[in-house]
Amino acid sequence: MNADKLCSAIKALPLKEEVCLMEVCGTHTMAIAKSGIKSMLPEKVKLLSGPGCPVCVTPASEIDAILELSMRPDVILATYGDMVRVPGSVPGDNLARRRALGAQVQVVYSPVDAVELAKQNPEKEVVFLGVGFETTAPGTAAAALTASDKGVKNFTVFSMLKTVEPALRALMAMDDFRVQGFLCPGHVATIIGEKGFAFLPEKYRMPAVIAGFEAEDILAAIWRLLTQLINREPKLENEYKRAVSEPGNLLAQKMMTACFTAETTEWRGLGSIPKSGLKFRPEFSALDAEKRFPEVLGEEARRIQKSARITPACRCGDVITGRISPAQCPLFGKRCLPEDPVGPCMVSSEGACAAAYKYMDIDSFEENG
Repeated sequence: MNADKLCSAIKALPLKEEVCLMEVCGTHTMAIAKSGIKSMLPEKVKLLSGPGCPVCVTPASEIDAILELSMRPDVILATYGDMVRVPGSVPGDNLARRRALGAQVQVVYSPVDAVELAKQNPEKEVVFLGVGFETTAPGTAAAALTASDKGVKNFTVFSMLKTVEPALRALMAMDDFRVQGFLCPGHVATIIGEKGFAFLPEKYRMPAVIAGFEAEDILAAIWRLLTQLINREPKLENEYKRAVSEPGNLLAQKMMTACFTAETTEWRGLGSIPKSGLKFRPEFSALDAEKRFPEVLGEEARRIQKSARITPACRCGDVITGRISPAQCPLFGKRCLPEDPVGPCMVSSEGACAAAYKYMDIDSFEENG
């Protein structure tokens, strides 16, 4: 069914009350804004952005620790491009600025590229900034296994990897949670499979649809969610069957299990969530940057940094939990701009604020005057 027919089908549904749906994927957020999907929907259907951008949910204390580490002359930081412009708790202070001051920061396209960088620079300590969800975790695990097999001693990973399920459980436990259905992330689902989101209807009676990334995929998922709500039949549906199977990618899951264990970690906007972070197993401690640089990256060091800094008036945490739209942040489009961002939601290519600004999200700009 094409987009026009899907829009007509959605508008024909007998909705009696306002419905709030949430996408939990940064790529969905960008696709929704780019396609103008919000403007195609009935007024009663509201779309909210959730904690689906890995860079956006990384807390400022971890960014501050990275910035401090970057200034060490014996360290090369290897990172994905999105991380270079993410500010810490001090506006304007990011890896791009630190690089201008002499820090050695290299953008890589794959964690394995960071291993090669370490092999090429044996006199330096190469630290890969492992950020992401289950989608990027297998690649990080592959890099760790490669470094271990090849005996690369000057390579470590600062694992900021997170998993989606604990975050969704924490989100639904909030007193002001107002979402009635989830568009589940297709990329994550390719790794963890359909089964990874079965808890939503089984435990919480929450309608859920795994969606692809074309406009038709997203509209079809919205139609399915609304139909579930009208029929009062919450279940998990897989709209993205061309890429997502029931068990998921078993090899990727095996690699993650081999390298990582689930531990408590901090999320911007959601606080500390048990068993939501992927940290290295003891047998891989030699590859753990937190163990190599405990005075900077260790949990205690980051706790002290967090208490010592003043957080700017950025409301990214409220945006990624669906409490507000991007434009309801007083900095949006004024003090916080893509060329001079205050918070990560305006920096990341998957950030809700960046999407709203780039594609002139009508709702956002009307709210902001």
